[in-house]
Amino acid sequence: MSKAPYKTKQMAELLTFLESVQGKHVTVNEICDYFKEKGISVGTTTVYRHLEKMVKEGVVAKYVVDGTSSACFEYTGNCQIVEKECSYHCKCEKCGKLIHLHCDEVESLKKHMMEHHSFEMDSLRTVFYGICNECRNNKE
Repeated sequence: MSKAPYKTKQMAELLTFLESVQGKHVTVNEICDYFKEKGISVGTTTVYRHLEKMVKEGVVAKYVVDGTSSACFEYTGNCQIVEKECSYHCKCEKCGKLIHLHCDEVESLKKHMMEHHSFEMDSLRTVFYGICNECRNNKE
């Protein structure tokens, strides 16, 4: 007999926030800033603990792009992510923003790399570095 998952008010608030930003990547710092703005007292450790639990449950996906950046989390709901196999990212070298990339052109590049260079790209860890549109437009 398995126990029902224990849900706290903080976990419910976190889930509500993640659902509101579905399709976007968020960091623990962004989540904590959101709670602070709403006047909700939640510690960073609590946020990490709840996120890790949600990752294990398959409700949230965790992305670690490189060793220097914070992990990003994305709400996936109760469905398993089929796209995880084609989960490329773009990372802005100025602001650090991480953009989830679903693009047939990148899949074509992956196929080309295998067929012509005998190199299999790891789509979960492939990151394109550059400057995002916001940073390009905000040049001073």
